[in-house]
Amino acid sequence: MNPQMQEKIDLLAAQKERAMAGGGPERVAKHRAAGKMTARERLHALFDEGTFVEMDMFALPRGRTLEDEGPVGEGVVTGYGLIDGRICYAYAQDFTVMGGSVSEVHSAKMCRAMDMALDMGVPIIGLNDSGGARIQEGVDALDGVGQTFYRNTLASGVIPQLCVIMGPCAGGAVYSPALMDFVVMVDKTSEMFITGPQVIKAVTGEEITPEELGGAHAHNTVSGVAHFFAISETEALGIVRRLLSYLPSNNVEDPPMKDVGDPASRLSPRLREIVPTEPDKPYDVRDVILEIVDDGDFFEIHKMYAQNIVIGFARIDRRVVGIVANQPRILAGCLDVNASDKAARFVRFCDAFNIPLVVLVDTPGYLPGVAQEHGGIIRHGAKLLYAFSEATVPKVTLILRKAYGGAYIGMCSKSLRADRVLAWPTAEIAVMGPEGAANIIYRDEIAKAEDPEAVRQLRIKEYRDRFANPYVAASRGYVDTVIDPQETRTHLALALMGLSSKRQTRPPKKHGNFPV
Repeated sequence: MNPQMQEKIDLLAAQKERAMAGGGPERVAKHRAAGKMTARERLHALFDEGTFVEMDMFALPRGRTLEDEGPVGEGVVTGYGLIDGRICYAYAQDFTVMGGSVSEVHSAKMCRAMDMALDMGVPIIGLNDSGGARIQEGVDALDGVGQTFYRNTLASGVIPQLCVIMGPCAGGAVYSPALMDFVVMVDKTSEMFITGPQVIKAVTGEEITPEELGGAHAHNTVSGVAHFFAISETEALGIVRRLLSYLPSNNVEDPPMKDVGDPASRLSPRLREIVPTEPDKPYDVRDVILEIVDDGDFFEIHKMYAQNIVIGFARIDRRVVGIVANQPRILAGCLDVNASDKAARFVRFCDAFNIPLVVLVDTPGYLPGVAQEHGGIIRHGAKLLYAFSEATVPKVTLILRKAYGGAYIGMCSKSLRADRVLAWPTAEIAVMGPEGAANIIYRDEIAKAEDPEAVRQLRIKEYRDRFANPYVAASRGYVDTVIDPQETRTHLALALMGLSSKRQTRPPKKHGNFPV
């Protein structure tokens, strides 16, 4: 080989080794001792083996050259590869290099990966592990952080954006994950907050630990910022891979179909037993979901937050669907502020990415109370109405039991242009429950009766028989058909098949004014 070429190759190998070293052996060892993988180890675990291609390996800040000492790569690893055979772009912040702080060049690398993902029409995945904007760079670092926000917004609804918090994520940098579609956090190592415990103590006097303030548990259960809770980094990356298996690469593709050998015609006699006929008796709606989806495989999202509503992905007859279901085990399945937010955002995601919606209804209404009214249940509840009304994907609604008042409308009724509305024989559809209705309509009669309770029960039964049953709604066209519960899977599969070519246009406009 030409000696000059050999010299160049040796230099290349040395520079690669330098870049791969991150912040150096000591910092890498300390990082691993905390139970964390390095940035490159995370990427190689995320992508199919041997497919990750790194970009911009030799990036340096302004004023520095490769002849200068110090780490190479600017604290973030970017590139692309295959996940289950499909191209995805990703970036992974390297905490061993200046705490993964975001500099001008650091953010430029992330932005290039995001731009490439948008140009290619493929998902972007962010693995965050950073102390925030690099203080030494001042406004240049802040501009870099802002550039990522802008790209998150451009990509929203065009390509899936997934984020895993694998260490600290503080200050303004938290808003990039917040602008993405799904956030995964790792127990005991992930942290997200605008201002840390020390600042909070100085300003308000409150004392709190980083974990309590912005750990995985707090953001999965209290704030709702995170959608998934993982006990390890390996599990977190597995969640990303599984999530991608339900998603199209972009907004003009359909979700990937998958045949698991579960026939659409399968009957489920158990569905006749799961839901009690008594309207006030609780049950777990997940038991219903597992019976109707392919192979009993349901991928729940936001499992620990606003548990009075259940959302997630599944397949019915090979087709990916987004499921939204009231949960009678929690707050009787009432809609409240957080449940409305949770469901509305999921509905809008499904609509953006061509994922049909299956809605399971069993709700007595919106949660009453001063806290809910002052918390803005009117405004938040309107989000769900808007999301379902705005959605143009196939929408199939199944009324299991209670569907009262405004919540009946809000859970994708025909009024909001549900394409198909099915009901079980146990369904009760009315302005309010029979008990409340009878107490209002027959108040005087009950008060004057010799045996008020006997009259009340009689009127409740009459109201239920006359109004609170699915056949009244079916006679008006608000319910398409009443079905045997054991045939639910077949009816849903046929409805989705019949709607598979749905195309719907809306009045031209720049955009609506979503009630945020």
